[in-house]
Amino acid sequence: MAQFERYIGVDYSGAETAESSLKGLRVYAAKQDEEPHEVPPQVQPSLGPRKYWTRRGIGEWLASELSAGVTTMVGIDHGFSFPLEYFETHNLPLDWTVFLDDFQRHWPTDEEHMYVDFVRDGLHGNGAMRCGKATWRRITERRSRAKSVFHFDVQGSVAKSTHSGIPWLRFIRSRTAGQVHFWPFDGWQIPDGKSAVVEVYPALWSKSFHPEDRDAHQHDAYSIAAWLRRADAEGTLGRFLSPCLNDEERSIAEFEGWILGVP
Repeated sequence: MAQFERYIGVDYSGAETAESSLKGLRVYAAKQDEEPHEVPPQVQPSLGPRKYWTRRGIGEWLASELSAGVTTMVGIDHGFSFPLEYFETHNLPLDWTVFLDDFQRHWPTDEEHMYVDFVRDGLHGNGAMRCGKATWRRITERRSRAKSVFHFDVQGSVAKSTHSGIPWLRFIRSRTAGQVHFWPFDGWQIPDGKSAVVEVYPALWSKSFHPEDRDAHQHDAYSIAAWLRRADAEGTLGRFLSPCLNDEERSIAEFEGWILGVP
């Protein structure tokens, strides 16, 4: 029996500002008995009509939807946390909630008119005090051969989307006040009846689904929603929520995070 009633896939972008309408921001949703469909940006709560989604719009919409009582699994395509070396270098507690608050203070990329590069270049915030090296990778990135969350300005980089997206995870977590399970930071097992937000890497799944007439961004968001729906229906989701890790790796992943689907 499926654990969730609805599945949402978000393909993310760290371009421009939180209010910018971006072609690279796409949202698809599915229910147990229906295929994924694209969610139009017109549902954005507070920004008025936009051709495409904005990061602020996605954050506000997800916070609202996850508070509505429909058990939902949301997969978002950016890093949720940073490698162990980051915590050690900056003398941070090994605690994701503390990390979220500390990061947003130094990288306020959720503020109006704020580009990631404004913080990188020292024009706003204090990114120089909370930076990392492109050679630092989380355990899950090493396993999946994904790029580091600090590897900026290269093709396939998730650095900008991660640095722009993490403050919106904090926003959603604050707005939903304990109603939502952020995996694996809140535990490896998601309680029955509770919605969840997970980090995903669409390249793991996108080739399993025919692209039809979708562009690359649409297909990534579609693939996230479709894979989550299929795994839950087939009863295999639980296996992916409990990856094979030794005790040390598991304790590190509890604050580094994990990409769902990585063995």
